[in-house]
Amino acid sequence: MAVKSGKEYIERIDRQQIKIWYQGKTIQRPLSSHPAFNGLMKTQAEMYDMQHQQKTIEQMTFQSGTDGERYGLSFLAPRSKEDLVRRRIMMELWAGKHHGFLGRSPDYMNTTLMSLYTAAHLLQEYNPEYENNLKKYYEYCRSQDITLSHAFIQPFASRLSEVVDEVEDSITAKVVERKENGIVVNGAFMMATQAATCDEILVIPSPLPSMMEQDNPYAFAFAVPNDLEGMTFICRESYSGSSQYDHPLSSRFEEMDAMVIFDHVFIPRNRIFYLGNQEIGERLFSEGNFHSHAGHQVLTRYIAKTEFLLGLISKLSDEQNIALEAVTMERISRILTMLENLKALRLASEMMAEPDAKGYYVPAHKPLIAATMQYSSFYQEMLGMLQDISSSNLVMLPSETDLGSDAGGFIRLYLKGQDSSACDRISLFRLSWELAIGPFGGRQRQFERFFFGNTRALTSRMYNVYSLDKYKTMIDEFLQRGETQVF
Repeated sequence: MAVKSGKEYIERIDRQQIKIWYQGKTIQRPLSSHPAFNGLMKTQAEMYDMQHQQKTIEQMTFQSGTDGERYGLSFLAPRSKEDLVRRRIMMELWAGKHHGFLGRSPDYMNTTLMSLYTAAHLLQEYNPEYENNLKKYYEYCRSQDITLSHAFIQPFASRLSEVVDEVEDSITAKVVERKENGIVVNGAFMMATQAATCDEILVIPSPLPSMMEQDNPYAFAFAVPNDLEGMTFICRESYSGSSQYDHPLSSRFEEMDAMVIFDHVFIPRNRIFYLGNQEIGERLFSEGNFHSHAGHQVLTRYIAKTEFLLGLISKLSDEQNIALEAVTMERISRILTMLENLKALRLASEMMAEPDAKGYYVPAHKPLIAATMQYSSFYQEMLGMLQDISSSNLVMLPSETDLGSDAGGFIRLYLKGQDSSACDRISLFRLSWELAIGPFGGRQRQFERFFFGNTRALTSRMYNVYSLDKYKTMIDEFLQRGETQVF
């Protein structure tokens, strides 16, 4: 069976000999035993196990018509609207496991790779070898159930260097040497989420304002294992807590972000997808309908996260004895309205899906952009609701250790609720604290705010996907009819 188990996932990550820095030291022990990574790895192991469980295997996997193997459904290149629904059901099951808190759950990058695969034919006119490389890599990831990360964004200094420095002096990520059997790459990428807890990393620099049309050293795409010589990962501070009582979210769902350094790393020829031509890279994303396919997965995650917040705000309202107050009902109704709106937009994207030039079905783009634009601000609104309802309870929060100490008797006496024990009440508010004002929740807030770009990028994407001419023409025709009647 091609799909891997949770045990296989953990064993693969632990076997890697990657150079990874955390808090000024290189990590020597297996990542699955390190407190900054073990909670997430356990959660994702449970997700991979769902591919083997009898009750979910049909919803999580599909059988190939050529070899009879079972593959993860998020790798499926959809050939019908029904295939899109099958993909969505699978993504709902994984999103239900992590409640939308894993922005880089494996199905996100599986979907990204699938979208690029559907446009691989574009590479033929540029270099047939690269087309074959991309197709073979997709098949490899699908058959081995590879957990994939990605690196797109470069640090500010790297982006600035491309503009102000000569190519030979630039620190921008670039090809520094071409060989018969591959290339040598030098540079840095930031915000590689889950890079350390994945098998491989897909590297595609975001477009830079280069004037070079051919043989552009800054334009390339490749995928490699995480432990190639010359690769270094530098992690941010972890927000993960060891106690699931004190840190119910980060102890399960903390996705480590890392800066990835390529210090003259050799990239094998068969792992290169394009080289020297920025235009073909942009076409690969555009004609592969990346934003549509990825948006479909992301919207499914948004819905799971909104449902979780709905449940939490409802529980907090009961705990605070304000569930029947007008302002509370207004808040919950607002969430319910947005939840139904998100579901409707996802349904619209599926119902209005159309085949591309190669017959792959693509979710309708407009509803997905609308959902992304709405959720970016609505998520902030829901966190505000959490803060308002929880009030000072987000500040005075004893820990699990306090409850087990000699002071525990006082805590149980004075911090109990109307119908809840102090232990249960504190547990609920610790969950609210971690999401509303804690460091894990702060990262989630920033992550959702800029998931598909800043406000300017989102509004530009929404504006440009529409043609407003027919609406303006409608007004012209309406006014012309009125003039005829008057004159």
